[in-house]
Amino acid sequence: MDSVQRASQDQFSKQSRRYARGHILENTEDIAAMLDGVPISPGAEALDVATGAGHTAFFLARAGFRVTASDLTPAMLDRVREGAAERGLEIATRQHSAETLPYPEASFDLVSCRVAPHHFSSPADFVRESARVLKPDGWFLVIDGTVPDDFPEAESWLHQVEKLRDPSHNRLLRPSEWRALSEQNGLTVEKLVVAQRKQPDLEWYFETAATSPENREKVRALIETASEEIRREYRVGEEEGKTVWWWPMLALRARKKG
Repeated sequence: MDSVQRASQDQFSKQSRRYARGHILENTEDIAAMLDGVPISPGAEALDVATGAGHTAFFLARAGFRVTASDLTPAMLDRVREGAAERGLEIATRQHSAETLPYPEASFDLVSCRVAPHHFSSPADFVRESARVLKPDGWFLVIDGTVPDDFPEAESWLHQVEKLRDPSHNRLLRPSEWRALSEQNGLTVEKLVVAQRKQPDLEWYFETAATSPENREKVRALIETASEEIRREYRVGEEEGKTVWWWPMLALRARKKG
């Protein structure tokens, strides 16, 4: 493992239970919207990369896929197995990184990854490997935070906040970067949407990542000194005494050329 992968494994080993219940990722409406209209054949194979606590894998299994849920962190795969048993779902689990997928070419009808790529050491390797293991006409689905294509100040600010909040954060990609990586690997982008998802409040955000007291103060300082343009971009504000903002989320669906 490289240093980015080790940081991610360490972080999510400590915090795996924070993602199992009561997390905003339990709401899978974003996945449903991106898969709307995608035909699912009986026995179709899906790989969910960096599955976390398995919320995407659970959705895919209910939708009719035979699912393999993969993650770098053993504790997260424990949460997947627990969650699958509670729900009566059959889901295979595999431990490996997102940058090297240990499967033959053309193994899956769908490769998905949700709110994880900003932790990857190489999103380019992830996309290349995803394209390799997809069957011809297979689907690639990625959902993750993003940053504006044309607002470098806002991009830099959000990266600072994310890195302080969670040291395992690496980098959020711009929409143009996701499109380019997909097309470079023979994936035709059929749908790309950027919407804003409301973050519950700053303290929830800290607790989910077990942010250190020192870094919490640094994040608060960044929020307090943010320019009006950045505050508008992320809709930073106060509600009932809580600091809230809206995180830009990218959802991309692409298809491998047959």
